[in-house]
Amino acid sequence: MEKRQWSTLAEWFDINQGDEGDLWHRTLIHPGILKVIGKVSGREILDVGCGNGSLARQLARMGNRVTGVDGSAPIIERAKARETAAPIGITYHACDAARLAIFDDNSFDLVTSCMALMDMPDAASAIKEMGRVVRPAGRCVMLFSHPCFDVPHASTWLVEHGFGVAPVTSLRLSRYREIFSAWLRWSSKDDFELLAYHRPLSWYFGAIREAGLAVTRFEEPEPTNEFLEQAPESEGVAKFPLHCVIEARPYRAIS
Repeated sequence: MEKRQWSTLAEWFDINQGDEGDLWHRTLIHPGILKVIGKVSGREILDVGCGNGSLARQLARMGNRVTGVDGSAPIIERAKARETAAPIGITYHACDAARLAIFDDNSFDLVTSCMALMDMPDAASAIKEMGRVVRPAGRCVMLFSHPCFDVPHASTWLVEHGFGVAPVTSLRLSRYREIFSAWLRWSSKDDFELLAYHRPLSWYFGAIREAGLAVTRFEEPEPTNEFLEQAPESEGVAKFPLHCVIEARPYRAIS
């Protein structure tokens, strides 16, 4: 199995995600983070780990001024190409989320990160930077793989069948308390692996606190009907959340 970096997968990722995201993003992931973001307009928004801009475009179409950043320069070029083809006012930058020096303190009303933190080697610094650039009355909203139920190479589905009863789906996991990285296959259809990082949920809460932020909301997105109808994994996802969303605000805004 070939080990790949995100910087080498720009064309594949852009084709798979398209303008609005693949099935998982469009019917499970994006609805989950947008529920917490709410109906916002007229805001300055930073999308960290924006990929090809599928979430950034939704936020811009709601009437916000959006900036997207991603550590993969080739993926940012894809996002810029989509902006050039159909301009909606999004600015994109290729930069490390752990070092957002191009932005001043207190620059954004809302900072988002969708399915990115678990792919970052220095997620703690990225969260700290998010806390630095958000305004005192602003919010940070982060969606990532649920560390309680999606542990790389250490969580498996178990479907048991019995006579006269419906199949029972359960989840087995190990290594939850450990902090480690592992190479993961993106999907059964792809022949490459990407590096992912597991940290327990308490690690994320600690990193958020160290960034000067306080958690004000926690959600575990439920699949939409479209996802349940089309995704082969829908039975398990209906029972166990594979993603979580954290909203956090600066201490001074809630003290």
